[in-house]
Amino acid sequence: MPISLPRTDSSWVRPAPSRSGLRADVAFAALIAVGAVLSALLYERIGIYKEVADPWVWVLGLGLCTLPLAVRRRYPEAVLLLVAVGFFVCGQFGVPEILFVNIGLFCAYYTVGAWSRNRTLAFWLRLGVSLAMFAWLIISLVVTTGDPDAFPAYSRIGVFSQLAAFVAVQILTNMLYFAGAAYFGQHAWRAARLAAQLDAQGRELDQERRTSAAQAVALDRLGVARELHDVVAHHVSVMGIQAAAARRSLDRDPALASEALAVVEESAHTAVTELRGLVRTLRSPDEDDAASTVGVAQFAELVEESRRSSTPTELIVVGEPRPLPMLVDVALYRVVQEALTNVRKHAGAGASCTVRLRFAGDSVEVEVTDDGIRQTLPGSRAAGSQLGLRGMRERIGAVGGTLQSGRREQGGFLVRARVPLATATEVDA
Repeated sequence: MPISLPRTDSSWVRPAPSRSGLRADVAFAALIAVGAVLSALLYERIGIYKEVADPWVWVLGLGLCTLPLAVRRRYPEAVLLLVAVGFFVCGQFGVPEILFVNIGLFCAYYTVGAWSRNRTLAFWLRLGVSLAMFAWLIISLVVTTGDPDAFPAYSRIGVFSQLAAFVAVQILTNMLYFAGAAYFGQHAWRAARLAAQLDAQGRELDQERRTSAAQAVALDRLGVARELHDVVAHHVSVMGIQAAAARRSLDRDPALASEALAVVEESAHTAVTELRGLVRTLRSPDEDDAASTVGVAQFAELVEESRRSSTPTELIVVGEPRPLPMLVDVALYRVVQEALTNVRKHAGAGASCTVRLRFAGDSVEVEVTDDGIRQTLPGSRAAGSQLGLRGMRERIGAVGGTLQSGRREQGGFLVRARVPLATATEVDA
């Protein structure tokens, strides 16, 4: 299934921080600011710095290094620029603080990598700040080491003197400092992106699960509707025709009326049996479906039932009969059953019917034709609901087959269903 979030790192936009996150940033900035002021006072008391900046420089440098962190996740790029300027002011003009200003710069540098929504700007901004800081460091080291009075405790003798080792340590420390901030920031951004991607996947899977469940329910309802229509419509039509025949012949031919009523009784019994089997299937879906007991082998029974209903019907089998997949077997049976029901309902008195079952090399086909007269009265084929034909198409389509239906040029109606056996075997499996 497709993922809603893009896969490229540069195209994902991280959502804005929550209110609780913003409140946490404000508290963090306030804590860093207080720590920076206390640390600066302690450093001044120690006396490490020979020349200490004026108070207003303290306020400017320490304020820029700490207070912008209150909005670091909302405006990460601007915060990094302000903190970098404050770091430069503190280092260049003698603000006696080296601990919390480094923490502030690290956090600002990290935040750009973790929260910047413009990844291209984030890359170039971090690169620019890093290069500017290293340029400032190199220039400061060159100027300082060029002064013979600077660092009197470090020896300058030899290719790798104590002073050279000190310079190397300073450069290495700064490299690790910026590399660590960049790595952890990028790692946090990718972790957030992965979490968002997994969350989107979870929502899509849940939506697919809901859709699949709804589709399964719809398919079950459709299957039940087809079974009810096939069973009820077929047997009720037989009972209706035979009941009408019994009513007409009750006075003049009691024997014929009794025979018709016997057919009504048999059809009612069969309908109740099939309905009970359908109900058992619905209550216990793991059990064998009662509908699976019907198939092309029962075509002769359908034809005989049609004959008893006063519709002359003939069964013709073409080709060598062979076992069919269960779903195909049931689908073909229901098509013939529904087609014969339609013949009795719509073809008119005196119509005859032919059922042809053809076994080809790669397919099986059934054809039901009649020579009935076109009827346009309410309840006739022309005015019908077409539910029977729709159900037949759905059944045959479910096993990979096709169904044709329509009036014949020579009169009557035709229903033809063809199922490729290769496709049907895959569906049945």
